[in-house]
Amino acid sequence: MTAALVLLLGVTVLTAHTVVNAGRWLRRPADRPVEVTEPVAVLLPLRDEADRVTPCLRALLAQRGVPGLRVVVLDDGSVDGTAEVVRTVVADDPRVTLLTGVTPPPGWLGKPHACWQLATRVEGSATALVFVDADVVLEPYAVAAAVTELRAAGATLLSPYPRIVVRTMADRLVQPLLQWLWLTFLPLRAMERSPRPSLAAAGGQFLVVDRAGYLRAGGHAAVADRVLEDIELARAVKRAGGRIALADGSRLASCRMYEDWPQLRDGYTKSLWASFGHPSAAAVVLTVLLALYTAPPLVAGAALLAGAPTVAGIAVGAYLAGVAGRVVSARATGGRTWPDALGHPVSVAVLGWLTLRSYHLRKRRRLSWRGRPIG
Repeated sequence: MTAALVLLLGVTVLTAHTVVNAGRWLRRPADRPVEVTEPVAVLLPLRDEADRVTPCLRALLAQRGVPGLRVVVLDDGSVDGTAEVVRTVVADDPRVTLLTGVTPPPGWLGKPHACWQLATRVEGSATALVFVDADVVLEPYAVAAAVTELRAAGATLLSPYPRIVVRTMADRLVQPLLQWLWLTFLPLRAMERSPRPSLAAAGGQFLVVDRAGYLRAGGHAAVADRVLEDIELARAVKRAGGRIALADGSRLASCRMYEDWPQLRDGYTKSLWASFGHPSAAAVVLTVLLALYTAPPLVAGAALLAGAPTVAGIAVGAYLAGVAGRVVSARATGGRTWPDALGHPVSVAVLGWLTLRSYHLRKRRRLSWRGRPIG
């Protein structure tokens, strides 16, 4: 009885925090037409993205409200004809520059090195830099709205998280956890106000930075060897005295991160170990997550079999509180609600397995991404 009550109380408190974050503290850039007068550069790193870069490029060329827009694309050693696709799509548009990347030197991972090449080779007049991944499709006023929100927040770095497009069962189980985790566990207002680097979060798919503040923080050179370069960049900004902010970008951008289960599995495996840090910290966090969100339906079933309907009812309440938190998160970030939220215990269990896999492969030095070793 006591254990079941503790589960119910814990999940209820966390769900209440999700509600507060989603309703009061989560920034929401305008999705209506806006205009910025400052020069802006959109930076697009590409490595073997020939099959999916076209929608991204077309959306960038269709941006409105940014008279000083420039788009700089870096082909980072692609072998699938990515550069040819870029040339075909952009034709002779004078706003677009296509660069050829160089191999990362020792001590650099591929993504930070590609971003740093872009940031240091963009024309000098741009005062705001917008990093976009190839799997992101922006709405026509997305860049203008994101830069406007960056300035309104008084921030050096703004992370407007895109709407994650889900199609497969694996997508629906795992991908919504991205937004759910930071809405449930991250104190958004404290993160914006606190100078502590440990209170930082960001998503690299769509990232907006003040150029001067970015360079003052060391840019991607400060996170050259970091797997989670987006979060580490946010921490570097804080260490340099800058401010960061998260925003719901679901009305500005959409992102289809992975095409199938192997891609999703390997994508999470390469970075989860870096998210949790030391294995003992990961063990504690996973134990708490599994106890709060995966255990309640199991406890309810066991209690019914044991003839303890009161305990079963409390455990069901804990399960439903967790489902409610998932629904709130989905509604706040443009995600699916029903029936996906009902499978939340399974989602958390899959996250636990992916985390164990990540640590296992890292220990064996078998982690890689896009043909390059990691960790």
